[in-house]
This record gives sequence, structure tokens and C-alpha cells, in this order.
Amino acid sequence: MSFELPDELMFLKNRKLPQKQSSAMMEGKVVVITGATSGVGLEAVKRLAQGKAHVVMVSRNAEKLARLKLKLQSDYGVQSDAYVADLCDLEDVRRAAERILQVYPRIDVLINCAGMHSTKATYTSDGFEKVFCVNHLASFLLTNLLLERMKESAPSRILQVNSEGHRFNGLDIDDLGWKKRIYTGLRGYGASKTAQLMTLWEMNDELKGTKVTINAMHPGDVKTNIGMSNGWLYRFFNRHFIRPFLSDPQVSGESIYYLVADPAMSDVSGKFFHLTVEETPARHAMDREKGKLMYGLSKQLTGLK
Repeated sequence: MSFELPDELMFLKNRKLPQKQSSAMMEGKVVVITGATSGVGLEAVKRLAQGKAHVVMVSRNAEKLARLKLKLQSDYGVQSDAYVADLCDLEDVRRAAERILQVYPRIDVLINCAGMHSTKATYTSDGFEKVFCVNHLASFLLTNLLLERMKESAPSRILQVNSEGHRFNGLDIDDLGWKKRIYTGLRGYGASKTAQLMTLWEMNDELKGTKVTINAMHPGDVKTNIGMSNGWLYRFFNRHFIRPFLSDPQVSGESIYYLVADPAMSDVSGKFFHLTVEETPARHAMDREKGKLMYGLSKQLTGLK
């Protein structure tokens, strides 16, 4: 008798399945991507360059961006552009979006890839808990600021690099800053990724008929530098007990490329993928009533009308 895992545990099966790849080219396509200089974002950028996309990178490290631009030119023969922005600062996000809109008459793809993890609550200059700001508010704001241009450029695609970490939940709309609860890294991370998914369903509804698609994906259990700014104990545990069991992030780059480039994905929207395998998110992330509240609150917190 065969045994089927419940939806909440399907990621254990999906992570081992063969993943789809795409041979489609992206020449002439403008792709905006955050978190471009390391880990999953870096692998995605290299794969996009291999596919001849014009990559517009947003990251906080100017030196890394400059080196990466040269590498993309030398290794793949493509031009790229870079904009420095710290996603802990929503004003930085606004400035980057404004510069991008001034330069690019079309945007074909937006990949929100930047993310962070912290074992303790830290706060931005605006008072937002940093993980929530970087993982959700910054990507929510950037997406909305670029959205009209993407509608004008349709068909176009938005990809939110989310995480199976959303299953840890931790989202409390009445305590987004963790002032009333004890903060833990897993629940803080889970709260940010849950909020991102909740608002994605709302955006998907609003985008129907525009030929702009929006999807989310877990980039796989791969080696990245996320969380490595935490304390020595976390770094030691990560380096010696977690990373040895993780995969090369190249699989993430290939999967991201498939989701944003392949013709088979042209009309697919409002879905969550584990790499390239469609998956059912956690039940709490599918709460549409709470999601509508989170959507309105996200607009309010980011200063959107």
C-alpha cells in the first residue's frame, strides 16, 4: 500500500524530484533582480546572463556589484546594470525604483531574491524589524513601484523567492515588530515569508487580465550566506552541521530561470513552487481574510496609496 505525504510535508518529497530546466533564450528581455551578488541571487544572475538577458541588479554592496558586472561581460558577453540600495531602508528602495524607471522603458521580469535571517530582533531606522523589512516590505514596495511599467511591458513575470521557512509562521498582524513576544529566528523568518505569500495571492487577483504573472518559489536547500551575520554559535552550527548537507545553489539558478523564462510558465500565476515543482503552501499562509488585512497593512507601512 502506497503512502502519500500530507501537503505540509510534500517538500520532503519534492526536494528530491528531478527539476525542470529551460533552453529558452531571454535576449532583449530586461530582468530586475535583488540580492544579486551572492548565493541564490548570484546563481540566478549567471544563468540569466547565459540566457542573454539584460540584467539590472539591485544590491547594497557597490564593490561586489562592480566586480559582478565585469564578470558577466567577460564570461557571457552581456551588458548589465547595477543599482546600490540597502533593503533595510525603504527610501533606498524608492530611489532605486525611480532610477530604474527613468532608464528602462520596459521591464520584462522582476525577481525579488534578497533575503536575511537573524537569531535576534534588530530594527531599521524606521523602526521595522529588519527581517520583516528586507524579506517582505522591501520586495512588496519594489514590486508595486515597478508594477505599472511591467503592465505596460506585458507579458511580464514577477517571481518572489520565498521559502519553506514560511511554514514556521510567526506572523502576528498586531505585533509585527515583536514587541509583545519573544523573538526567535525561525519564527521571525517565517513571519516575513508568510506575509509575502499572503500578499502575493491578493496581488495575483488584482493582476488578472493584465498579462503580468506573479509566483513564489522555495529555492531549494542550498548553500548560501543567509544568516551568516549572526553570532559565532549560529555560524559554527551552520558551517559544520547544516552546510555539509546542502546542495550547490546552481540548482536554484536553473529553477529560477525556468520559472521566469520558459514558455510553459507564460500563463501560470498565483502559484508556489518548490524549485520547479508546484506545491501547496502552509494552511496559515492561505488565510485570505488575514491576507487582505496584511495586504492593506503592507501598503500602509510602505507608504503606498
